[in-house]
Amino acid sequence: MDAVEIRPGLWRWTAAHPQWSAQAADGSASGWPRDVGCVLYLGRAVAVFVDPLVGEDAPSFWAWADPLCKGRRVVALETIGFHRRSREAVIARYAATATAPDGVRGFEIAPAHETLYWIAEHRALVAGDTLIGTGGGELSLCPQSWLEEFEAPPTREQLRAALSVLLTLDAELVLVSHGEPALTGGSAALRRALAGT
Repeated sequence: MDAVEIRPGLWRWTAAHPQWSAQAADGSASGWPRDVGCVLYLGRAVAVFVDPLVGEDAPSFWAWADPLCKGRRVVALETIGFHRRSREAVIARYAATATAPDGVRGFEIAPAHETLYWIAEHRALVAGDTLIGTGGGELSLCPQSWLEEFEAPPTREQLRAALSVLLTLDAELVLVSHGEPALTGGSAALRRALAGT
């Protein structure tokens, strides 16, 4: 269990995705790292998991999560259908709901079938697949090949246009599932990603 408390009450951890493969079916690289990022936000009376993945060492995970969730209402959110991961296990363990509470706002990016979550207290944006971390606090749009999974795949230009609504948020943090998060200057990193630079 490698959870890091980024800010008081805001945790991020990574876990090895069980469906990851070094190569895709066509022999090309899978295009995403084996370890994927997950988030836990602790509000005054609520614990909010976003895209949780318990990982291989479930006893260690629950031993970490149980005390944090004790006495709090638990919510389990997913950004995109591909990230269902361990959401049902979290719901079963804590009788969790799947509706964002006060202080957590969902931004639906319809072309990508994704909802990004804004945690106002920490000025943190939690992304699923549309944004990836490229290192050094930088972000980029996901590859076009990821969008081809949809029946009517959006172009990267359509994705840029849909994501532009997030520029009004003044994000400090952008917590991504794939790659390294942006832990400072999130809005500037997002602006550069949408500009394609």
